[in-house]
Formats: sequence, structure tokens, C-alpha cells
Amino acid sequence: MSTIRIMDRRDFLETLFSAGALILSAPLLTSSGQAAAGAFAASGRAAKSAWRSGLWLGIETDGTVIIITHRSEMGTGVRSTLPMIVAEELDAEWDRVKLEQAVGDGRLGSQNTDGSCSIRDFIGTMREAGATARLMLERAAAARWNVPASECMAERHEVVHRPTGKKAGFGELASEASKQPVPKKEDLKFKTPDRYRYIGKTMPTKDVEDLCQGKGTFGYDVQVPGMVYASIARSPVFGGELEDYHDGEAKKVNGVRGTAVIPPFKAPHAFQALGGVAVIADHTWAALQGRKKLKVSWKSSPHDNFASDAYRKELVEAAKKPQKLVRNVGDVNRAFGPGAKTFEADYYTPMLAHAPMEPPVAVADVREGQATLWAATQDPQAVQSAVAGALGIDKSKVTCHVTLLGGGFGRKSKPDYVCEAALLSKQLGKPVKVAWSREDDIGFDYYHAPAAMHMKAAVDAKGRPTAWLQRSVFPTIGSTFNAAARYGEEFEMGMGWTDLPFDIANHRAENGPAENHVRIGWLRSVANVYHAFAIHSFLDELAQAARRDPVEYFLDVLGADRVVLPKPEGMGHWNNGKPPEEFPIDTARLRRVVELVAEESGWKNRKNGGGQGWGFAAHRSFLSYVAVVARVEVDRAGRIRIPRMDIAADVGAVIHPDRVTAQFEGSAVFGASIALMGEITAAQGRIQQSNFHNYGIARMQEAPMETRVHLVASDKAPAGVGEPGVPPIPPALCNAVFQATGKRVRELPLRRAKLT
Repeated sequence: MSTIRIMDRRDFLETLFSAGALILSAPLLTSSGQAAAGAFAASGRAAKSAWRSGLWLGIETDGTVIIITHRSEMGTGVRSTLPMIVAEELDAEWDRVKLEQAVGDGRLGSQNTDGSCSIRDFIGTMREAGATARLMLERAAAARWNVPASECMAERHEVVHRPTGKKAGFGELASEASKQPVPKKEDLKFKTPDRYRYIGKTMPTKDVEDLCQGKGTFGYDVQVPGMVYASIARSPVFGGELEDYHDGEAKKVNGVRGTAVIPPFKAPHAFQALGGVAVIADHTWAALQGRKKLKVSWKSSPHDNFASDAYRKELVEAAKKPQKLVRNVGDVNRAFGPGAKTFEADYYTPMLAHAPMEPPVAVADVREGQATLWAATQDPQAVQSAVAGALGIDKSKVTCHVTLLGGGFGRKSKPDYVCEAALLSKQLGKPVKVAWSREDDIGFDYYHAPAAMHMKAAVDAKGRPTAWLQRSVFPTIGSTFNAAARYGEEFEMGMGWTDLPFDIANHRAENGPAENHVRIGWLRSVANVYHAFAIHSFLDELAQAARRDPVEYFLDVLGADRVVLPKPEGMGHWNNGKPPEEFPIDTARLRRVVELVAEESGWKNRKNGGGQGWGFAAHRSFLSYVAVVARVEVDRAGRIRIPRMDIAADVGAVIHPDRVTAQFEGSAVFGASIALMGEITAAQGRIQQSNFHNYGIARMQEAPMETRVHLVASDKAPAGVGEPGVPPIPPALCNAVFQATGKRVRELPLRRAKLT
């Protein structure tokens, strides 16, 4: 059942497990991605002292398997996929597995469902948990029957004595298994792929029935006794503080109870509430109508004069000048010397909003020094830290219950909206729901950074680069946590900028400073969005200049199959937070997805011109390799239609094919939205967009008519899935538009381009 249980954290385990259950606690990975120390712990029954660390797996005496899932569900299927791995190794029947959503707790390891890392970081622990429980059940059965444990095997929720055919269900053995010593890791035997029943198969998620019947509990669905509703007027300019307000007319609205002031944030803003005036009411409609009646004046802000058009020019000009070196191989300046044949181009991508279908929402109940929260959040531990800081209490006094999320894309890993609810609840002494409107969501986001990129290459007689210069300028996410930050952080540089695997003798990457005027945050695929747009648009331009097939040209520039490690290549060391020796850049894998997408899309038989075009791009991000072929049709009015998109991906071992495919299909729509219409602008410090009428997302007629996903069969470790499909889509579409119209698009969104 996907309905979120609202229960006291102290009694959490006691509520779940009955006497006699087999309960295992497995230490999950730490936030750094390293395995936490400690062995599995077994208990005969749940107790308050049992809540120690990691994954909780329980087997009830009736055979029900209960798995506490610690990641947030926002459509990816992670809430089912991680437990599915446990069930696989346990050989449990999936219809007898029950999931319970964990509250925020640092002892669970990282709960930040962000960065496309859930399966990659936790598959080992999940397999170990299932294999441990299986072996304990087998040993319990062996002890009952007085036979060697090697003769017993767990199969389909039972343990079978193979020589005699005796059987005992998991529930029958739970109490006896709980008395078994916990096996050492070296004693565990993991399933081989030929025995998999779930991994790599199409499986129903545990939430699908409730979602189809409208029973799933999202943030907007949470109701608690005595709850009031709040709608908040915030400064339209970032950093503006309240000067004065009059609420007389607001209080006349039926259902409005009054108003409350939220104090302004202190730099750096991080995840603090923005501050403002909240209208408190008996229901959402009254709160919204009362807010419209408020009369509020704001003090001036340092960002009052921020205008996105002027800011764009600043970024573009800065990108044309020498900046800070972030990667260097060979001698680019020498290669650009007299007689060199060079090409240059400038690219730009605008600010973007997350725009999840469910805007930010949270409920807070703060009383007696304790805060109980219900939130649509990607990171309940970040909620705990931020709310504890806002209220001036210890993090241990904050409980965060996680609901289903109606989309996230990175927005809901930033808990400012939960802080708003907590601050208001503390003031009012009662539960408060803060539900952002669409206008709030778009007008007060943590925006994806605008970026300008300057590209330059020298080429040989065949058009192949002999020297390559790339320069980027954008406001950094680092400014969220350090107001003085101006240059891109190492992790931003490692997203498609300093980690390019091309075989170019002279390669230089630079990054310039930029001041932030709004809140900057991570959005699905983060800096890969603008880096991939510039890199793969420029590669296509070089291919066209050389009159070469873009796919063949890409593979030529990629070079011979090899494993690329950062240090020898002068790259940064981020690598999505993973050791490069464990997850190296493998150009053979990138080559494979390029060849696969070319084959499956029918690239060799493409027809370009006359309003039709095929475009290509390929990119490595989040440790995965993705190649895209996009087909477009452009009519005489410049309207773009996308008849088909092919995506080939190597994401390592595929655990849940249906959910992996769905995420790449979603990436096609998300990437098309960015390419076609995504743009946030500002004038006099104020965001100009407010809803979907002026901040567009691809609708049915604008999204790809058909998306075909081609997954590489692999035995490599699982890599990212939720984000790596996005970066190559905008350049592939723009490259296709060039083939259809002969017009090169170097600035997004495409709706601004003059294609006729």
C-alpha cells in the first residue's frame, strides 16, 4: 500500500513488527557512498532500542515480509526497486512483500533521493540483506529437520529440503530464524543472474494500484486534526525584506483567520525560508483569496535592477575573454597559432524552473520543543537539519514523514517550504499546511543557472580537431551556501566540462565568474544541460564544416577504445562522487551506444532538408552513457514537430527495465521542454513568468510523438538513470533543426529562433 502511515517515530518499529518476527537491521551506505561499518543485527521482536541503523527487513510469523524503504518516490519506482532487490535475494514472493516509508533519520544512511544514485549506492546492501535473511531461514529449517544447511534452499517464500522435498514457509521459520547467529558476509551466497526472478524483469511497482485508484498520499493530501492553511506573500525581488503591510481587507475574506510574519533569511540563504507575510485560513481557497487582498510594501534589494537580457550579455561577453583554467592538456595557444584553421561559436542557455506537477507543500506541527512534519521531500534529513536550524532546536527533535511526490527534479531536495510551515506552526501553536501555488513555484524557485559558453577549435585537413578551447560562465550553485561564490564548483565542472573523453592533443577548459541575482539550484542533470548543449552543438558544426557524417565524426573525435582516468588527462576529480578506478570513463561504452542508436534509428537512411531533419548527440553523465537521434519536422511557420526520438543507453546492469525505460521516455519530454520553450526571464529583479501559459512545458503535440529506448545489456555496476537521458536531447534537437532548415541555433529556447 502506498498510503503513508502517520505514526510516532519512537513507536515506529513496534507498530510494524509483532512478537516472533525475524527482524534484520542492515547498515546502509553513508552519504559519502562508502559502506557503513558494522554487521547485521538480529532481533526476536521489535523494541525501542532496536532502531539503530540502516535497512530494516522483517519477516512476520504469517510470512509477510516488511521492508522499510528509505528513499523518496516521485515516479521513478525507487520505492519498489530497492526492496525488489532484497526480495530477489531472499526469494520472497513479491505479492507478500509490504513496504513502509521511513521517516528522516541519519542512521539510515543518505536519504537524499537526488543525483541518480539510489540503486548504485544501495544495491550491495540490499542484496546482502536479502541473502542474510535467506541463509538464516535455511539454517533454521536445517536445525528443525536435523539436516545439513547445505541441503536446504529458499524457494518462493519457502525453505525446501532438496533430498526429501520437505517444506516450511518463511512465516513458520521466522521465530526460529531470529535465534540463529547472523552469518558472516563471507558465508553469504548471492544469486546468479540465471536464477533471477525479479532483477532485469518487468515487475509491478507496489504503488501502482493505489496511484490508479487515487489512494496514494501525496503532500497535498496530508490532513491532520486542527490544521490551518497558509498562503505566503514573498518579496518579488530576491533579498527584499518586508517594509510594511496592511491586512484589513484580507481579514474580511470568509475563512481567513489572520496573518503572520516570517522573518527574512540571513546570508547565505541555503534552505532558509525566504520570509514574508502569511495569510492564515481555514482552507486553501480562503488563504489564496486573502493573500490577494494583502497590501504589502518591500524594502529595496541589491537585486532590484537585475534584468535577464542585460545579464545574458554580461555572461556572453565574459565567456569570450580568458578565464580561470580548470583543465589543460597540451598547448592550445600554440596550436591556434599562425596558419591554423579555426572555428569559433558562442552558445547560451537561459534560466529554467523545475515546475514539478505538484508544487512544494508541507505540513508542520511544532509544540513543546518538538517538530513533526509531513512533506513531499526528496531529502527528509535535509528537512530535519533546516527546520532544526530555523527553530533553534536539536535535529533529533525533528521528525519528518515522507509522502509521495508529484515530481521533484531536484526542487524538493531544498526544504525552504518546510521551514515556512515549521516557523508558522511555532508562531500559531497549531499544525499548519503551506501549499505553494503554481505562481509561487515558478516565481520563487531555486533556478537552473543561465550559462554562456564560448567554443573554439583548430582542425586538420580532415576537419578533425587538433586543438580545443571551451569556456563557460554561469552563476554557481555554490552561491546557495556561500554568498561570495562566483566560480563553478568542482562538481559542476565535472558535469560534461572537465570530463570530456575526446582524443584531442590540445585541450583547454576554462570557467569565468558570475554573480547570482536569484536562488540557484540543481535541476535534473544540472550543469550537464548547458555543457552538453554547447559541446555537442559545436561538434555538429565542425562535422558540417568538414562535410562529414556527424555520427562518424563523433566517433573519430572520441578516438580508440580506452579507459580514461582523470589525473593523467588533466581532468577534475569529481566523477559523480565515485572513485574513477571503480567507474572510469570507458570510451568503448560510449562508442557502443552511439553505434546502437545509429543502427536502431535507421541513421544511414536519414533524409534531411525540405523541413525534415535528423540530429544526433551523445553524452556521458551520472556514470551512464547515452546517445540520441532526434527527428524533427519544421513547417513554413517555423513550428517544430518531433515525430520520433531514439535513445540508446548503457546504464550498467538494469534492475527494473520498465522503470528505466520510463525514465528515459520522461527525459525525452523533459529535454524537449528545455529545448523548445524553457526560459525564465527577469526585469527589475522580478521573475516574469508565473504559470504554464508563459512558462511552457511540452504538451502532447509538442513532445516526441514516439520515443524508442534501446538499453545495452550489461553486467557492469548500475549507474544513473533519472538524469543522464536529458543532456543530449537539446543539442540533438537543435542539430536536427539545422538539417531541416539550414539555420543553426546556438541559443535556447528554440521558440525564440527565426526558422523561416
